[in-house]
Amino acid sequence: MPRIPIGRALVSVSDKRGLTPFAEALIDRGVEIVSSGGTATHLEDAGLPVIRVEDVTGAPEMLGGRVKTLHPRIHGGILADLAKQDHRQSLLDFGISPFQLVVVNLYPFEETATSGAPEGEIIEQIDIGGPAMIRAAAKNHAWVATIVSPDRYGEVISAIDAGGTTSDQRKRFAREAFFRTAQYEAAIVNWFERDGADRLVLALEQRSTLRYGENPHQPAGLYAMADTDGWWNGSHQVQGKEMSFNNWADADAAWRLASDLPEGAVAILKHMNACGVATGSTTAEAFAKAWACDPLSAFGGVVAVHGDLDADTARAISEYFVEIVVASSITDEAAALLARKKQLRILIAPEPSSDDLDLRSIDGGFLVQKVDAVEADTSVWEARTRPPTDTEMRDLAMAWIIAAHTKSNAIVLVNDGAAVGVGAGDQSRVGAAERALARAGERAKGAVCASDAFFPFRDGPDTLAAAGVTAIVEPGGSMRDDEVIEAALEHDMALMFTGERHFRH
Repeated sequence: MPRIPIGRALVSVSDKRGLTPFAEALIDRGVEIVSSGGTATHLEDAGLPVIRVEDVTGAPEMLGGRVKTLHPRIHGGILADLAKQDHRQSLLDFGISPFQLVVVNLYPFEETATSGAPEGEIIEQIDIGGPAMIRAAAKNHAWVATIVSPDRYGEVISAIDAGGTTSDQRKRFAREAFFRTAQYEAAIVNWFERDGADRLVLALEQRSTLRYGENPHQPAGLYAMADTDGWWNGSHQVQGKEMSFNNWADADAAWRLASDLPEGAVAILKHMNACGVATGSTTAEAFAKAWACDPLSAFGGVVAVHGDLDADTARAISEYFVEIVVASSITDEAAALLARKKQLRILIAPEPSSDDLDLRSIDGGFLVQKVDAVEADTSVWEARTRPPTDTEMRDLAMAWIIAAHTKSNAIVLVNDGAAVGVGAGDQSRVGAAERALARAGERAKGAVCASDAFFPFRDGPDTLAAAGVTAIVEPGGSMRDDEVIEAALEHDMALMFTGERHFRH
């Protein structure tokens, strides 16, 4: 099909970014604009000629603006298939002129629903006429171009200058339009289900294609809901290769962990598990302490710096092979130093959000939960043996946060503000303890331990005490808590119960 010239446009938008210059460009090219409500007033105030919808329909707006465009003279002009004689005859019979362009974006339901507005105000932001016009125009994309975003205004003007919109353009616009209405309806459904949540509608759009999936033969992409404000969405890749599925998974795990620790903390992760975490007087010192935890595992890992990545830290990082560095910011000198490692991916990122949904796929379905908000509120912990020293308590709090970000079963040993041994993903808790101790070696003496769940038997505390661990934090709640407490008393270990578990499967 040849290009379809645009002679008549229906314009009704909530988002008025770029509207006036766009309308001016349409009018300059001889396009007649039909508009409604606030959009018509906006254009009239700019001195532009528009035809109001009520002048086309012969019916006024009613019900406080709920009914404006729901009329045969509007929808007939949008939906007419001009290849069909009966459609063309109906237009003639009823004096309806067809539209070649429909420019509509929707009431700001999503923004209003998350603003804390009262329910009645939110309900009024459920658009009716807008989705009806968008869907009608998108259905009839053989004849009508449907624009749902100001980002397309420039393309529309270029198309007019080229003689009209092409079939491929209109089909692409239609895909965008149907996705937008699906996205909008999903937001409404999810708002209604916010308390019961037995239905969850996901309207995901691809934000980027990925280098590959978990393995090179797997295609992959990064998808998100429109109203998602994940840290990655606000991140900036300074340099390096394209990100893969595993790169994003590891970077997310590393950045979430580092951001839960004090400013200046450094976390090093491999396969979404910590292999080094530390604080220090400088970020360079923190990195050195973190790398020393498990240098073998840290090779090819992800480094997350909660704070400014400075030149000294960059020099230290450049001595080793790492895949990704994520930081709050980076100095010019540091960027120049790391630029020599052209394959190294560097992401500058904002703080992660803590109120997202956590979705995990199973065969034919999804498991959905709220993201586990991790904090070490030591004021609510319960001492079941001697109280920890100030140094032990500081290290226990750090170990607890690291353990919450580590695959279960998880045991984390911390000594003097640095992880010295991590046992992750073991099938038994004492096995996780043994792996953490093996990595720590002599550094286990004087260290503290965090366990992401309770010790089911006293063998775990006995094993830790034999290696010189002096304090433990765990949720408590085992049938054998008394035996665990007895073991801690025998070894003069501080034992804290949090009352809260942080499994990460």
